[in-house]
Amino acid sequence: MYLKPAYEIREKYLRKDMLPTIFCPGCGIGSALQYTLRAIDDLGLNQDEIVWVSGIGCSSRVPGFVNFDGLHTTHGRALAFATGIKLTNPDLKIIAFMGDGDAAAIGGNHFIHAIRRNLDVTVILINNFTYGMTGGQVAPTALKGLKGTTAPYGQFENPFDIADLAVSAGANYVARWSVFNYLQGINSIKKALQKEGFSLVEFLSPCPISFGRRNRMKTSPELLRWYQKITVPLAKAKKMPPEELEGKIVIGEFADRDRPGLVREYEAYKKRAKKMMGWEE
Repeated sequence: MYLKPAYEIREKYLRKDMLPTIFCPGCGIGSALQYTLRAIDDLGLNQDEIVWVSGIGCSSRVPGFVNFDGLHTTHGRALAFATGIKLTNPDLKIIAFMGDGDAAAIGGNHFIHAIRRNLDVTVILINNFTYGMTGGQVAPTALKGLKGTTAPYGQFENPFDIADLAVSAGANYVARWSVFNYLQGINSIKKALQKEGFSLVEFLSPCPISFGRRNRMKTSPELLRWYQKITVPLAKAKKMPPEELEGKIVIGEFADRDRPGLVREYEAYKKRAKKMMGWEE
């Protein structure tokens, strides 16, 4: 797989007047952003036909850095805005760049119902187990035992498995990788961008400052090595007993199906309604 030099991607897709980004040294959000831009470039997609949407959080600042139309919206509401954009102009491709707290906590209801409706959107979800921008609280994805400002003695609540939740709610495409898996990440985003309906690519992303230093992993390399220890490829996980998977995170592609998306279903609904009301042209 040929990868263009990073400077070519930067020159074409980033707003130079907005640089540098706010991301801390070692943060994985820049990697996930790069994979998304490389996927767009590989597919030859038109920048004028893509809209980026986000809520609130470190990852949600991304639409301000990219040379696309975008919305930086309210906390947890990115998918509500994405729904309005897509139904108003179905020809646009929507990318929602979200964090784990933004999507699974305050935005959890929007998340599951956007999937239920099979909204035509590609979600790039940054899972770093923490609220990095607001003080290092534990996110709903934080594994048991991990520490944060709201769990100084270790998280004791059960975490959400976002990928599993998305599969159960009916998403057409679901994949999860760490930012260490760059080729798999790029390929999954390319698949997601070409799918009708709801697609999700989740990235385990290092946060050395708000998460790592509270969990004795102060650098990105330490966190990446930890990801390698706790992640298990899907094919291997299927052969492992449940007790061996305790504390592990399964990575891979979890769903790839072709249910009709919300736009197609809505257009069919409008035609049925017009026919029933005798309004057909």
